[in-house]
Amino acid sequence: MPLTPPSVPPDESTPPDEATWNEAKARQAARASFLGSMLEYYDFYVYGSAAALIFNEVFFTRAHGAIGTLASLATFGVGYVARPVGGVVLGHFGDRIGRKKVMLFTLVLMGASTFLIGCLPSYSTIGILAPVLLVLLRLAQGFSAGGEQAGANSLTLEHAPPDRRAFYTSWTLTGTQAGFILASLMFLAVSTLPDEQLFAWGWRIPFWSSAVVVVVAYWVRRRLEEPREFTEKKAHDRTARLPAVAVLKTQPWDVLRVALCQFNSVGGSIFSVFALAYATGDDIGLSRTTMLWVAIFANVLALVIQPLAALLADRIGRKPVFIGGALGFAAAMFLYLHALSTANLGYIFFGAFLVTSCCYSCLNATWPSMYGEWFSTPVRYSGTAIGTQVGIGFAGFAPTIAYAILGDGPGGWIPVALLVAFAMAVAATACATGRETYRTPMSELGKPSAPTAAPTPPRPQRPTVTR
Repeated sequence: MPLTPPSVPPDESTPPDEATWNEAKARQAARASFLGSMLEYYDFYVYGSAAALIFNEVFFTRAHGAIGTLASLATFGVGYVARPVGGVVLGHFGDRIGRKKVMLFTLVLMGASTFLIGCLPSYSTIGILAPVLLVLLRLAQGFSAGGEQAGANSLTLEHAPPDRRAFYTSWTLTGTQAGFILASLMFLAVSTLPDEQLFAWGWRIPFWSSAVVVVVAYWVRRRLEEPREFTEKKAHDRTARLPAVAVLKTQPWDVLRVALCQFNSVGGSIFSVFALAYATGDDIGLSRTTMLWVAIFANVLALVIQPLAALLADRIGRKPVFIGGALGFAAAMFLYLHALSTANLGYIFFGAFLVTSCCYSCLNATWPSMYGEWFSTPVRYSGTAIGTQVGIGFAGFAPTIAYAILGDGPGGWIPVALLVAFAMAVAATACATGRETYRTPMSELGKPSAPTAAPTPPRPQRPTVTR
């Protein structure tokens, strides 16, 4: 995984050995965040793909047609109900005992939940207990995800050099693209099976395969060290006793701003889950294989574009890149959904490139650093986790809402595109009200009057001579 951006002159105030230490720690933290996020979103996208294509036939066989699809997509949203709870609980411990320990816990919980979903009997075997167990494991997935990215972002941000914080933290979200690609490739492989085998046992393979990612990611994360920024605060007893209470008391508007900015995730869930169900439905009739290749194509290109967008955010600021990505996504989604309605493959691939590779990459490259920079170290994990998970809750049910408001005929997709445009407008407006922090020193982050650039040291005064 390349983690070396174009050379940037080192800060003259930082000794060479210290600069090298920071760079090495930043790379290690970015790798660990990448792998953890890859697992999280491999698991989430495997579930999303299964909810769109499989679960209506395995766990909701009593509900036929569109009702079964709606019920299946609703279980995808259930995971988002648990995410705010996970954000509060895991954020508390992440700010109190450390980022690393909580990140190891979230990794194991997510991996175990996903593996067990692959072991569940079907509705035809144990009846109503099958979907009940599915929902419980989905809640465990959501609880874990509620603290995963906030911890990874906080840890990487606190290790990163001051002029490359967006670049290094962006690897957390680049992991989501890698997870999406892995999940799509796994479903691409099993979707070639005959339906009888696919619905009997083939769909379980992607869930069981998550165990491999867990082992690799756990090994990498165990070697991490806590950021110096956090350990110094903890050593001097400057951590908050109740971080969630502290951040809601001192920075309520920043938590709300993060929640509203995170409405951008509606676009991701519409692209990855709703569009898959919509395009493979009876009205359009594209194959599962075709749509999985569309998703793979768009996310492979995002792996390249996203780090470049992060470097741009380090150069010109977080807000221009984020707002441009949100407004661009809103416009591009109209084109993409129209392309799906025509079933024109060239048009569909081009729309996916604009939506995911270009516009969504700008959002994912920017918000991991931007959110973390709005909070101080003692409450950074909690503030980021609570804000993102409250905001992302709407995204969890967006595929279900979109499927419910989908109209008939060639223009039936327009209400869905308007839903996405509304969510992106909310995100862009919320971002516009926030502080620009890309030049703010780490020690000043989270302060109400944080400067936008490092203060210029005073010029030395000549000594006064007494005659």
